[in-house]
Amino acid sequence: MSLTTRILLLVLLALAPALAIQGYNEHALRASRDDAVRADTMATARTVAEDLAQVAETLRQALNFVAQDASIRALEPAGCTEYLRRAVLDNPHLAVLALTRPDGTVVCNSVGSAAGAYAVPDRAYQRRAVAENAFVMGTYARGNASRRDSLHFAQPLHDADGGTVGVLAAAVDLGWLDGYLRRNLRLPSTSVTVADGDGTILVRYPDGAGWVGKAVPPERQRILLTRGEGVRVDFGIDGRERVLANARPVGTASAAWVTVGRDRDVAFADVDAASRRGLVLIALGAVLAVAAALLAGRAFIRRPFDRLLRTAARWQAGDLAARNGLEGSDEFGRLGRKLDAMAATLQRNETELREEIRNGRAMQERQVTMLHELNHRVKNTLATVQALARQSTRGGDAPGERLEARILALSKTHDLLTQDDWSGAPLRAVLENEIEPYRGSDVRFVIDGPDVDLPPRHVLSLGMTLHELVTNAAKYGALSVPGGEVRVAWSVAGGEGGDRRLRLDWIEANGPPAVPPERRGFGTRLITVSVERELDGQVTLDFAKAGLRVGVDVPLTGTGAVHLSPLATTH
Repeated sequence: MSLTTRILLLVLLALAPALAIQGYNEHALRASRDDAVRADTMATARTVAEDLAQVAETLRQALNFVAQDASIRALEPAGCTEYLRRAVLDNPHLAVLALTRPDGTVVCNSVGSAAGAYAVPDRAYQRRAVAENAFVMGTYARGNASRRDSLHFAQPLHDADGGTVGVLAAAVDLGWLDGYLRRNLRLPSTSVTVADGDGTILVRYPDGAGWVGKAVPPERQRILLTRGEGVRVDFGIDGRERVLANARPVGTASAAWVTVGRDRDVAFADVDAASRRGLVLIALGAVLAVAAALLAGRAFIRRPFDRLLRTAARWQAGDLAARNGLEGSDEFGRLGRKLDAMAATLQRNETELREEIRNGRAMQERQVTMLHELNHRVKNTLATVQALARQSTRGGDAPGERLEARILALSKTHDLLTQDDWSGAPLRAVLENEIEPYRGSDVRFVIDGPDVDLPPRHVLSLGMTLHELVTNAAKYGALSVPGGEVRVAWSVAGGEGGDRRLRLDWIEANGPPAVPPERRGFGTRLITVSVERELDGQVTLDFAKAGLRVGVDVPLTGTGAVHLSPLATTH
């Protein structure tokens, strides 16, 4: 996977919080809208139920008033017909006013039917008014006299002794009731259904003409009876998904059911539109971010890295006059200047060697040796830079920060080598170079070991190893908490004439317990490669509860003088 691809993946990862926030906001907005729609639908249903109860109460009062007329109380057909006709003129919402005997035979009505012209003994309002001896609301009926869809309200008529001598009924035109009950519907997408006690639809909006007089489907009636008043999301009788609220009127009209529905798609239309706008904006932001990452990655990472590669290739081909020309205070600039300085030093050495070669074969052999050393060092440096750039994004940290930190560590190690013309550097100086940023903090360093001069190959490899150990301790180990302690001790085994070996121990204490990693990270691989592959040594890692313990054992073939008198220092 290329560095550019990893930068793009990092950009996409950075967009993940925006998607999470968008999803959370949409969930919260939908939950808030759902609560508001449910509350508004329930309030509307109760308003319609109250209107129906008010209609019933108004008719009760009207029938009480009509019952006071002498012609009504005398059951006199001619007089009561004329009186009822005048009463209907003042109440256009009434389809008919009628007076019947207890057996249902008509005495008179507002349309002028003759006495005994028809009888309604089977009508619910007639039977209930006589049986209950009280004002009652009937069910859906097709008027015998008016021939209109009606809802009857009836009240018994008593004689002077309190006996029931007739039933006074008022039939409300369902067309008028439809308009009256839905006058408070603020949104055109709201539906309302009013059913009588038998489950027959009295009012239906919209599509009232196709539903009035028909029975509510059995499954809907079961829901009304089992759940009672409340709000639910379900499919209405027209098949559309709605937020449905059920309510019952109080008083005489309590046998009826009122169901108000809000079209769910219409209620959430603006929320859906806002969600689509948010997703479009996030997509545009992602496109812009990817474009910016490509341009910035090319300008600040790929270009300087390619310049380093091209210059290193020219050095490898023998053109020591080539320079990468990187400037600036960033890590690439510092590394570029150090590499140019190294090439300049090698170029001077090569020039001197060529001058000496003219004086003899020995100088020629020295030149060949220096050229081989140059190629080896350039290859090692190039391989290290390539490995850092290729592997730094595999860990949990931000790729840019890991790459910058390791290049900076490599740059500092080059500083030590450049000071002595790449002849080597003391181990103590390499260690001090890495722990310098942590001096003065609430941590303690204990350094114990003899003075050891390391050859260039050991300086680079052990420098990167110590950098990874210090970085890991600062993030997860003893350097990450106050009072932590790191002890670094080393010794040299072997005689002056034999193979000498350096044994270095890194011990952390008073910090968090060490936990073995779930997978082998780049830092562990870098330490292993630096010690075992580059220096032909051995490295051991012990994730003890008391703290991380690392042991390094490498041969010191070709090292400088070794002073075996121990010198311990504490920071």
